[in-house]
Amino acid sequence: QVQLVESGGGLVQAGGSLRLSCAASGSIFSITTMGWYRQAPGKQRELVAIITSGGSTNYGDSVKGRFTISRDNAKDTVVLQMNSLKPEDTAVYYCNAQRPITPYDYWGQGTQVTVSS
Repeated sequence: QVQLVESGGGLVQAGGSLRLSCAASGSIFSITTMGWYRQAPGKQRELVAIITSGGSTNYGDSVKGRFTISRDNAKDTVVLQMNSLKPEDTAVYYCNAQRPITPYDYWGQGTQVTVSS
């Protein structure tokens, strides 16, 4: 069992910055990839950023150059630094953890990010 707890969401002005954190607990040694996805009303859930246990990263096209994903420590916390925020970044952001055994995915409850113009 893996539990994911998100923090750091809130309201920020366009052009500002926000930092999201996701803390994992439970069977954390089985996790191979952690990351963030987001979903706005009327839109599909989309990739924001992921990072593997080996340190490889991947970003959604809409956030490349503005967002950075990193591990705040070696095992149980992932941080998403969001800079140059735009109103179109407004969404619920979900932390995600993947592993090679079932269940393959775990999700956090989501945290609201709102960017005002």
